[in-house]
Amino acid sequence: MAKQKIVLAYSGGLDTSIIIPWLKENYDCEVIAVAGDVGQGKELEPLQEKAIKTGASKIYIEDLKEEFITDFIYPTVKANAVYENKYLLGTSFARPIIAKRLVEIAKKEGATAICHGCTGKGNDQVRFELTVKALAPELKIIAPWRIWNIKAREEEIDYALARGIDVPVTKEDNYSKDKNLWHLSHEGMDLEDPWNEPNYDKILELMVSPEKAPDKPTYVEIEFEKGIPVSVDGEKLSPVDLISKLNKLAGENGVGIADMVENRLVGMKSRGVYETPGGTLLYAAHRELELLCIDRDTLHYKDLVSQKFAELVYYGQWFTPLREALSAFVDKTQETCTGTVRMKLYKGNCMPAGSKSPYSLYDSEVATFEADEVYNQKDSEGFINLFGLPIKVRAQMLKKNGMQ
Repeated sequence: MAKQKIVLAYSGGLDTSIIIPWLKENYDCEVIAVAGDVGQGKELEPLQEKAIKTGASKIYIEDLKEEFITDFIYPTVKANAVYENKYLLGTSFARPIIAKRLVEIAKKEGATAICHGCTGKGNDQVRFELTVKALAPELKIIAPWRIWNIKAREEEIDYALARGIDVPVTKEDNYSKDKNLWHLSHEGMDLEDPWNEPNYDKILELMVSPEKAPDKPTYVEIEFEKGIPVSVDGEKLSPVDLISKLNKLAGENGVGIADMVENRLVGMKSRGVYETPGGTLLYAAHRELELLCIDRDTLHYKDLVSQKFAELVYYGQWFTPLREALSAFVDKTQETCTGTVRMKLYKGNCMPAGSKSPYSLYDSEVATFEADEVYNQKDSEGFINLFGLPIKVRAQMLKKNGMQ
């Protein structure tokens, strides 16, 4: 009988480097490695040789960058979804697109299971597995961290060295990182103590610290069509080139560091440092356009939707009816979010410096402090009387009953 096939979500990092031999030792199976290219860059270069050398029968390295941006990043930006007001969801929305491709390849190869290297303490296990359940509920899921005897990253390194497997970390430099086109995250080691200030000179890769940014501000103009960025400084760019350009501009100016203690879905708090230069700039610019083009009631309700949208993304619930329904609402709000926003970048700060749109709801004749012919200030008296009537009636009741 042919051996069963197991598709492994493969990054070439410490966890998945040892999972290939571990699967073969414990399941007597054929391992098919799948690496989703969402912008890891040079990290992907050695994977072809490394996966085969460590025992995989084949490896797929799938270019998912543009789909990642258009189908996952842009919908989240349009929603203004930010988890706990700080985290721009860089790892969160990269997992469902990778898991989606894992499912597609598993079906193509006739695999019976999908394996991932996520720990039992993290959020990523949920994100991978919920996507598999949504798209291929018949597939089994193998999560070594929940069943093997290895308890720490140091033990993983020992396991790898015993089998002659090269790993990209050492016991002295053992940060847990996740990199894609949108961000780079850092966890572990000295960051596990929230009192420790991060050593930015040591850990930053996508950007410089604000202290090392230029003393002269940089201005950048971003044009949007229906909430989607289409050009930078007047130059039309593909989604990948656009995000790369914004990363460079913001990163050079020290924009995009988020140091936070967050609430993981599994119940614990964790500390991470996130580099999201282009994303921070894009979110800020998009918000300025919304303030110009969306009416008050819709904008305020959308803010409620934004928080729920962020939770769904963070919790791995991308492929759910609720996320799809919220995206439909968001898309409706973006129909008039077309225009250009100018932002000023200076030593870690990202400030608005102008916005314009053919759909602007800002009317200078109405808003002016000078004389005008369109606004009757006397109208406000009746408005305030009616708006404040419940407050007045209650105050009268309290006075009548000696309660005020």
